[in-house]
Amino acid sequence: MDSVFNPTRMQAARALLNKSSDIVITTHKSPDGDAMGSSLALHHFLIRLGKRSTVIVPDEFPSFLQWLPGHGEVRVHQKEAKVCADAIRNCDLIFSLDYNHLSRTDELRTLLEKATQPFILIDHHQQPDSFPEVSFSDISACSTAEMIYDFIQALGGQQHLDATVGTCIYTGIMTDSGSFRFPSVSAHTHMIVADLIERGVEHSFIHRQVYDTNLLSRLQLVGYALSERLEMLNKRAAMISLDAATLRRFNHQPGDTEGLVNHALSIRDVNLAVFVREGANEVKLSFRSKGAFDVNAFARKHFKGGGHANAAGGSSNESFSEVLSRLREILNSLEHELNY
Repeated sequence: MDSVFNPTRMQAARALLNKSSDIVITTHKSPDGDAMGSSLALHHFLIRLGKRSTVIVPDEFPSFLQWLPGHGEVRVHQKEAKVCADAIRNCDLIFSLDYNHLSRTDELRTLLEKATQPFILIDHHQQPDSFPEVSFSDISACSTAEMIYDFIQALGGQQHLDATVGTCIYTGIMTDSGSFRFPSVSAHTHMIVADLIERGVEHSFIHRQVYDTNLLSRLQLVGYALSERLEMLNKRAAMISLDAATLRRFNHQPGDTEGLVNHALSIRDVNLAVFVREGANEVKLSFRSKGAFDVNAFARKHFKGGGHANAAGGSSNESFSEVLSRLREILNSLEHELNY
């Protein structure tokens, strides 16, 4: 068992759980497979412990995740602000999953900053904040879902690791590990997956639900992005950019651009890839790298973001054209750093 889940921290977490009957689970804005998988896995586990559990997300999650067990019970703050406010006000305990700064929760942040209940954080991103009473932070973990499995094991809850809980955990691990290809995947990751399959998780079904349910409009958007909006910079960096008009043209839905940045990173000799998307109020950026280039540090320095050494995100309040212009200048200056 990972030392993150040591007896001292587990004793503190167990004490909070034992005196709590109504628990809220929160995750970051633009929830991905790991955010939803870890949140719903914990949700089902807490219900099996006899707790009342409510999963709250800042905004809508992608359609390719709207099959996960319990997805219909998730409360979306963007659409149900009062319901979410009431749930947070009346709960005994709040979990923060797959984020370590309240700023990552968008407009949900205001409610969480006012909350007087204790927080338990379970997350694998770098440089966690100090807001939670109990923090399980492990940057070596390939996903928060992997950590949820370890958390349940450390609590002695193995009997509740059934196919429902396992399906959610597997989804989180699979999506955040790039289908088990990222360097953060370990022997321990594969041991978890083997155990989940033995417990009845249908891994091929999960893969089909996530990756084989594309709408035609999404594939057309990806095709356009790769053929018309992919540009090479300094021979070692690639960038894909999509403005709001293009997104509307292809009827963009949440999750449609998920993984697009990885296509740029797959180009031979490219060690840094960037995806830039124009949003309603800000420009969103995704960064991926191979090898030693630290995109977590890069995102924090230039685009008030962060994440992992080889996968990070950021944002900017500059105009779309200003962001692209600044990015081209920065990336063209990095040729030496990327030439490894």
